[in-house]
Amino acid sequence: QVQLVESGGGLVQPGGSLRLSCAASGRVFNIYYMGWYRHTPGKMRELVASIDSSGNVNYTEAVKGRFTISRDNAKDTMYLQMDSLKPEDTADYYCKGIEYGGTAYWGQGTQVTVSS
Repeated sequence: QVQLVESGGGLVQPGGSLRLSCAASGRVFNIYYMGWYRHTPGKMRELVASIDSSGNVNYTEAVKGRFTISRDNAKDTMYLQMDSLKPEDTADYYCKGIEYGGTAYWGQGTQVTVSS
C-alpha cells in the first residue's frame, strides 16, 4: 500500500507562484512513476507533469516553461513548482503514483485557484 498526501494549494493572483507537495508513505520504494494531474468541472482529468524513477520528466504543452516537477527521494516527496500562473491553471491538482506491477494510487487533491 502507498499513501499520497498533497499540500500547497491555494489562491494566487495571475503571474504568481505556488509549490505543490505530494508526500508518499508506505511501500514507497516500489513506486517507479509519479505524476501531477489536474481536473476542472466539465473536463477530463489531465496529466500536467510526470517523473519516473530514472528522473525522466514529461510536461503537458500548456505548462512547459512555467511548471517544474521534481522529487526528493530522501523525503519521499514530489513537488510541482508552478510559476507564471494563469487563470486557466485553476483546478484541483492530484498526485498519482504507480508501483512496479501496475497498481496506481491517488492523493486526495489540493485546490489551486488563480484569480485577481
